[in-house]
Amino acid sequence: MSRTKGEMFAGVTVAIITPLRNDEVDYAALRKLVDFHIAEGTDCLAPVGTTGESPTLSHDEHEKVIAAVVEQAAGRIKVVPGTGSNSTREAIRLTKFAKSAGADGSLQVGPYYNKPTQEGYFRHFAAIAEACDLPIVLYNIPGRTASNITPETIARLAEIPSIVAVKEATGSLDQASHIASLCDITILSGDDSMTLPLMSIGARGVVSVVGNIVPGDLKALVAAHDAGKNAEALAWHRKLFMLSRDLLSVATNPIPLKAAMKLLGRDSGQLRLPLVALDAAGEARIAATLRAYGLMK
Repeated sequence: MSRTKGEMFAGVTVAIITPLRNDEVDYAALRKLVDFHIAEGTDCLAPVGTTGESPTLSHDEHEKVIAAVVEQAAGRIKVVPGTGSNSTREAIRLTKFAKSAGADGSLQVGPYYNKPTQEGYFRHFAAIAEACDLPIVLYNIPGRTASNITPETIARLAEIPSIVAVKEATGSLDQASHIASLCDITILSGDDSMTLPLMSIGARGVVSVVGNIVPGDLKALVAAHDAGKNAEALAWHRKLFMLSRDLLSVATNPIPLKAAMKLLGRDSGQLRLPLVALDAAGEARIAATLRAYGLMK
């Protein structure tokens, strides 16, 4: 298999939740999650992303979560925290902190709400790369940011040495194929249900939500694909599909995920406003999905 820029982030990265208790970050529970993923063989952790409720964490909490995950990881697993912002200055500040804390890279979401032009996107990410030489994984998710980073802009950014990968969450095979045809940046699926389809056209792994629950199964899918075991990879894709769909469609991520982790006894299930817990019908649907997958009786 050919090598691509950013191969260090190939495999399964899990966008981990931020455990909460009484509306405060539960750092003891967070450290247990890190140990769980190390035991499960997860390749990399991405704290304080969308799944980690970064929009409602204070700047101080954001930094403390990064520091706690890096400290608990202790070099046993890679850590690529979300340090993006729609303010270039803030993204630079957070990225510098992540580097000082010992992170292995940074996940940089496209600026949200202010909808920059393509030139604005380029200058934003280029400024972060210039200010801090930490490896950067771009995160393109138009459904959250309201604007797409085009393949041409991603290819232009890939010419910057420290911009090594892109978390591709447009849901478009054409977009991912276009990126792959223009440059050698590592493509990572940003949608669990798209992991195998994207790997079939050259992606090298996934930044996963469902991996919070079944990281070993995601690892098995990626390993089967990489070993050329197509039937096995397809079987894992089909098994994971309904779990992925329900955990990402019943309500906004991470609401269903935290409900699932509560039902499995792995988290309090608490969220921070404006996110609120599922109603009884929604929780029942998640419970049914977990039972169908074999995770609950």
